Amino acid sequence: MNAPIVHGGGVTAAAAVYGGRPEDWLDLSTGINPIPAPLPEIPARAWHRLPDRYLIDAARSAAQAYYRSGDSLPLPVPGTQSVIQLLPRLLDEGSRVAVLTPTYGEYERAFRLAGYRVDRVGGIGEIGASHRLAVIVNPNNPDGRTHAPDELAALCERMGQTGGLVVVDEAFGDTRPWMSAAPHASRLPNLIVFRSFGKFFGLAGLRLGFVVAAHPILDRFENWLGPWAVSGPALAIADALLRQDTVAIQLQIAERSNGLRSVLDESGLRVVGGTDLFSLVDHNEAAALHEHLCRHHILVRKFDYAPNWLRFGLPSDPMSQSRLAAALKSYEP
Repeated sequence: MNAPIVHGGGVTAAAAVYGGRPEDWLDLSTGINPIPAPLPEIPARAWHRLPDRYLIDAARSAAQAYYRSGDSLPLPVPGTQSVIQLLPRLLDEGSRVAVLTPTYGEYERAFRLAGYRVDRVGGIGEIGASHRLAVIVNPNNPDGRTHAPDELAALCERMGQTGGLVVVDEAFGDTRPWMSAAPHASRLPNLIVFRSFGKFFGLAGLRLGFVVAAHPILDRFENWLGPWAVSGPALAIADALLRQDTVAIQLQIAERSNGLRSVLDESGLRVVGGTDLFSLVDHNEAAALHEHLCRHHILVRKFDYAPNWLRFGLPSDPMSQSRLAAALKSYEP
C-alpha cells in the first residue's frame, strides 16, 4: 500500500503503449468538469508580485460565502493533495486512523507512510473510540456513496468526546451543496473539510483547494504550508469565480452527465455508482474493455483493488460522446 498510487489522467503513458498523440486521446479517466469555466481577467500585479495579503483575504472571503462556512474562513491551499500529506502531523505517535473504504487511496498511503495504523472500515458505525482520526469522502470516489451532514456532525460529536478528528473530503461536492458539512465547521472544533476547486470549475491544473475548519486547525495548516503557498493568479481566479453565479456550470455538468449515462445504458453497461462528474461501471471483462478503449485512444480509469470496475469521466461534447458510444459498440467479448 506504500507504493505510489496510479491515478487517472495518465494519457501520455497510455499513448506510449497504444500509440497516437496524447492530445488526440479522449481522456475520460478523471472526474473533472470537461468544460473549463471561462477565466476572469487576472490583474498584471497578480503575476508580477508575490501574493499580497489582500488577494488571500479576498479569496478566503469568497470561499466563506460559497461554502457557507459561517465563522470559518477557508484556507486556500495548493491542491487538497498538499494537505492530505500534512494530516499525520495532527496526530500523536501510535494513533489509529479509520478510512471509510473503498475510496481515494492517498489518505491511507499518507498515514501508513507516517507509521500509523490504518483501519479500513465499511461504514461510519465501525469507527470507534480508539480511532484518533476518521476520513470520509463525501460524495465518495469512486462509488458515489453519500452521508448526510447531520450524520457527519453526529460522528464529530461522538469522536470529539475522545479527542478524535473527522476529515470530510468534499472534492465532488459542488453540485450538491446541501450535502456539505462545511456549514458545521464553525461549531465543531474537530471537523476538517477539504474542498477541491479544480474539479467543478474544470481547472485542475490550477492546483487549488480549500480547507474549512476551526481557526486553530487552519492556523496549523497555514504554518506548515509556509508563505506564498498559493499563487497570486490562482487566488485571483478563485476570488472571481467563487463569487459568480454557477448555475450555467451546473447545467453543463448535468447535460454532460446525462449524456454519459445514456451512452453507458445503451451499451448495456451496468452503472453501480458515481457522482455528477463520473460514473462507475461493474463489468466482468473490465480489463479487456479497458484495453479495447485504449486501442481506440480512449482512456478510462481501472482499479487494481476492484478488477471489475471502470470509472468513466464526462465527455466534453456530443462528438466525444459519440466517439465513446462507437468504441463501446464495437467491443466484442
